[in-house]
Amino acid sequence: MPVDYHIHTKMCGHAVGELEEYVAAARQKGLREIGIADHIPMYFLPVGERDLSIAMKEEELPVYVQRVEEVQKKFSPYLIKLGLEADYIPGKEKELAALLRKYDFDYILGSIHFLDEWGFDNPDRIAGYEKRDLDELYELYFKTLGRAAASGLFDIMAHPDLIKKFGFRPDRDITGLYEQAVKTIAQSGVCIEVNTAGLRVPAGEIYPQTGFLEICHNYQVPVSLGSDAHRPELVGADFDKAVDLLKAIGYREIVTFSKRNKNFYPI
Repeated sequence: MPVDYHIHTKMCGHAVGELEEYVAAARQKGLREIGIADHIPMYFLPVGERDLSIAMKEEELPVYVQRVEEVQKKFSPYLIKLGLEADYIPGKEKELAALLRKYDFDYILGSIHFLDEWGFDNPDRIAGYEKRDLDELYELYFKTLGRAAASGLFDIMAHPDLIKKFGFRPDRDITGLYEQAVKTIAQSGVCIEVNTAGLRVPAGEIYPQTGFLEICHNYQVPVSLGSDAHRPELVGADFDKAVDLLKAIGYREIVTFSKRNKNFYPI
C-alpha cells in the first residue's frame, strides 16, 4: 500500500484518537509510511478570535512537534513524517513563513478553508452559499489556490478543489479555472494531493475532480495521497479507489517527502 500524508490527531481540536492509534491502524493496513499533518494555529486571527475546535493553540504547536518526534522514535524504523496543514490567507504570508521556520517539518500541506473570512467548508456556515454567486466563488477559490501555490510556502496543495465539498457547483464549464490554477502549480514546483475524504462528504468524489487531475498529469504535477483521517479507522480509507484513479489517468508514482525534499514511490 502507498503512503498516507494527511492524518490528523486529537490535537487539531476536531479529531479523535491518540497518535499511536493512527500508527497502529496504518501498520495494520500495510501502509509503508505515514505523515501527521494537524492544523496549524489560526495565526491570521487575534488570539481571542481563534476557534480552538478547528485548530490547535499556538502554545500547543511545540507540544505537537514533540509528540510526533516521540512517536517517530518509538516506532522506528517505521516511517512517520512530521507534517502540518497550514491555511493560506492572502496578505498573511510573512506571518505564516515566520511560524513555519520554527520547526524542521518534512512537508507542509497548503489548504484553503477561508475566502474573505468565510469558512466555506464548515457545516455551521453552509448558509453562506445562499449569498454567493457560484461562478464568482469558484473563480475566487481557484485564483487563491494558484496564489497559494506560488507563495513558496507549501509542498503539497491539499484537497485542491475543496470548494465542491457540499455539492454546490456552477453550471458553466470551469475547465479553464482548473487549467489556470494547474499552470501556476506546475510552475511553482508544488505537488497536489489526491484526497479520499471527498468520498465521505456530499460532493461524493475524490479531491480533486478527475478533469482537474488529468490536467495535473498533462502538466507533470506530482501527486501525494491523503485520507484526511480524523479517526484511526479512516487511515488509508478508499486508497484502492484513489490508486485506481491515478493509474487510469496515467500516474505511476506518488511523491513522498523528507525534510521538504521530494522522493518518489511507485504505485
